[in-house]
Amino acid sequence: MPSGDRRWRVEEKDKQVLRETLLDVVEASLAAQLRAVRGLRSGKTAAVRTARGKGRSQLDLAEDILRRAGKELHVGDIIERIARVHHVEIDRESLVSALTKKVERSVRFMRTAPNTFALRR
Repeated sequence: MPSGDRRWRVEEKDKQVLRETLLDVVEASLAAQLRAVRGLRSGKTAAVRTARGKGRSQLDLAEDILRRAGKELHVGDIIERIARVHHVEIDRESLVSALTKKVERSVRFMRTAPNTFALRR
């Protein structure tokens, strides 16, 4: 056999394992694509992704919900709407802490009542 023409000898059982693995990968990929298409068709979408491909932050989601509402909302309502609209579960204390830090810095959000927030205009 010439030195440039190397051939790999693969056992039949290894070929079968490779074939099954490849088919599993293709099946998983197609299943994910089908879920995405069905989600788009039904109007249900996952959390919106940024151009970098990362999920939106809790504050981005809260801002989106407040913008959609067009009014102040209690943190419980914000969390409920995030779950319904973006299909993301958020820890209450974590969100309140993040919102409070932004309120203290006068960035993006303002507190209108205890645990009630609005967008800064």
